[in-house]
Amino acid sequence: MSELRDKATEVVQRLADAGHQAYFVGGCVRDLLLRRPPADYDVATDATPDRVLQFFPRAVTVGAQFGVVKVLLDEYEVEVATFRSDHGTLDGRHPAEVRYARTPEEDVRRRDFTINGLLYDPLKDKYLDFVNGRDDLDAGVIRTIGEPRERFAEDKLRLLRALRFAARFGYRIEEKTFEAIAALHAQITQVSRERIRDELLKMLTEGAARRAFELLDQTGLLEVLLPEVTKMKGVQQPPQFHPEGDVWVHTLLLLEKLERPTATLALGALLHDVGKPPTFQITDRIRFNRHVEVGAVMAEEICRRLRLSNADSERVVELVRHHLRFKDAPQMRRSTLKRFISLDGFDEHLELHRLDCLASHGELDNYRFVKEVWETLPEEEVRPPRLLTGHDLKAMGYEPGPRMGKILAAVEEAQLEGELKSPEQARAYVEKQFPLASGQPAGGKPPKGA
Repeated sequence: MSELRDKATEVVQRLADAGHQAYFVGGCVRDLLLRRPPADYDVATDATPDRVLQFFPRAVTVGAQFGVVKVLLDEYEVEVATFRSDHGTLDGRHPAEVRYARTPEEDVRRRDFTINGLLYDPLKDKYLDFVNGRDDLDAGVIRTIGEPRERFAEDKLRLLRALRFAARFGYRIEEKTFEAIAALHAQITQVSRERIRDELLKMLTEGAARRAFELLDQTGLLEVLLPEVTKMKGVQQPPQFHPEGDVWVHTLLLLEKLERPTATLALGALLHDVGKPPTFQITDRIRFNRHVEVGAVMAEEICRRLRLSNADSERVVELVRHHLRFKDAPQMRRSTLKRFISLDGFDEHLELHRLDCLASHGELDNYRFVKEVWETLPEEEVRPPRLLTGHDLKAMGYEPGPRMGKILAAVEEAQLEGELKSPEQARAYVEKQFPLASGQPAGGKPPKGA
């Protein structure tokens, strides 16, 4: 038993000792029944928030209007929510009216899916199931609690959550629930972009990305959220490089090979060929001229739309921008190859290339070549300390400006090629390749009046 579960049980025990009902609720109960370690524990109780705060000095209200208190025990957090029943909706997320309920059954009836509507009493080792959630767990079914349209009207994000759970657990979506999602898919735009982003990233990183995106496509949600991705369907590719089929099929195969990727690698995988549909043309063969450059611009726009952080957006864009460079690696100049493998997060670039190959022609020679260089080349050769700086060049008599930048770039290139190994060699190289103007001394600026 985990320490977090022990702390959650302690919360239940204290509430029970004070005469209150208290149970584990939601995803943690589902995961316990599936023999998966819960990531967190939620507790539902008939104790009001002010009572919960009395029992736990280190507790803070995080949703006072909804009766939610976060209890802090040592370094652990347990969310405690008062039984409630919601009535109506204000904005497709928040209920128009919240009333505290007396029984756990009333509380469960307002929750989203039957598999998330289970309760567990850790003191008595007893499960409470008012919505046939255990039957649906056994059958592998995602079903709303009550009328599907009502549940989705209460929080439109549930449209995405249903698909994510179905993909994550390998379950089917009950027919009426699926029909409601397809009918209401356009209403997903009422959900904040941040919440949509978080749900999409979970779909991409929980180990069932292909199934999740197939469901997004089947319900119409993909067209609303990522129309650029739907345009991949039917875009043919050169069969000698892509025997698997069109861009959409290739992308699905790549997503299928993702295991537990970072969010940026997953998005890079999804968007690496997003520039192909708008650049498709047939000349001597099928071509996608400049699709990498076009795709990088499109990826940046998508990341901005999803409210990704600047750092994550930059990483995704770089993954898209550089994903084709591996094919040229064996012919690259030594300096170019060093710069390539010194890209931030190069492990993600390398993994994206591997997956890209496995989802198409299956040839991994370039991957192995670059991987060996990346793993064996010493860090001081890949990112060597500068031999000369702008201050050094000024001391040598060179004026700041575009020419100085050109000189520094040339020195770095020669250093990465292994031609220069010391500041002395670098100075000699500069004096030979970039001589000072006539009459200007090598040691500094010309004297005034000269």
